[in-house]
Amino acid sequence: MAAAAARTALARPHLPLPSSTRRSSRLSLTPFSAPGLRVGGAATSISAAAAPLQQQQATTPRLGDVIEAQQFDRDALNEIFEVAREMEAVERGSHGAPSRVLEGYLMATLFYEPSTRTRLSFEAAMRRLGGEVLTTENAREFSSAAKGETLEDTIRTVEGYSDIIVLRHFESGAARRAADTANIPVINAGDGPGQHPTQALLDVYTIKREIGTLDGIKLGLVGDLANGRTVRSLAYLIAKYQNIKIYFVSPDVVKMKDDIKDYLNSQGVAWEESSDLLEVASKCDVIYQTRIQKERFGERIDLYEAARGKYIVDKKVLGVLPKHAVIMHPLPRLDEITVDVDSDPRAAYFRQAKNGLYIRMALLKLLLVGH
Repeated sequence: MAAAAARTALARPHLPLPSSTRRSSRLSLTPFSAPGLRVGGAATSISAAAAPLQQQQATTPRLGDVIEAQQFDRDALNEIFEVAREMEAVERGSHGAPSRVLEGYLMATLFYEPSTRTRLSFEAAMRRLGGEVLTTENAREFSSAAKGETLEDTIRTVEGYSDIIVLRHFESGAARRAADTANIPVINAGDGPGQHPTQALLDVYTIKREIGTLDGIKLGLVGDLANGRTVRSLAYLIAKYQNIKIYFVSPDVVKMKDDIKDYLNSQGVAWEESSDLLEVASKCDVIYQTRIQKERFGERIDLYEAARGKYIVDKKVLGVLPKHAVIMHPLPRLDEITVDVDSDPRAAYFRQAKNGLYIRMALLKLLLVGH
């Protein structure tokens, strides 16, 4: 127990954050070293009993904060995907001999917006690896935020109880604020209409597992592209690969924003806007469908109703979709993919959701103990 206490008290590395004055924009898997224990913010010497642990930590590559998709390079992605494949075997064997990789670690999940798959997959990932979970659901209403507490004060408090924080927030940029505040790793589990980097990681991992390659992919992004943080993060991440072509298919009111288009242009990624889903589907390796997000329209329900139902993946789309291609969706779905599509082997969205467990297991392992 003394060793576990020493381990959790070690200072944590941070992932470089783009557009920050104190951090660079490149993620790297570099060896982590901790000069000493931190007690009350002051470094003290590590005891002789903890010295072997310090030596182990100093040579073990670990990730830092996970805030946005574009911070990853291909080497980091390969590393994460390699560990995710290992986690598939760990999960399959967990019923017989549970993993103890993260035994003694506590993960805090702070969710200010509703979530099913992301929150449960993070909690399942932590428990599959032997860790424990402190959780709050609907923190916007049932935490001290309802009393006016700032996000920064909440983070400073929660980091005293845990070793890693998983945050979902309704404001874009909230995860970056949390990471700037915390002295333990922070994972962005979605920040308003901003980004959802772990979803992008599992999406790219799914494409690799389903199609067999990432270079040369033709990807159709469909639905709410203005408000969908999943499609934004996926566009950032898939741009790391070669010879990518992206098709944007959406109602006019929710078209992809210019910042993503500008980024793709800067990376040399070809993109095209289209209003013909059938034509796009006939060309693509992946159709990534999303729901029109009613909660982002505020009082403009008329705009929501005008956008909803315009592009639906159904049997007609399956009829033109190449045999090797797949249909993905971050879920939840409403009516944008008809239920009769589910039985087609190209419907990959539930396999995609399961891959979220493996990716999040990999991230937690890399963040807390390294490869």
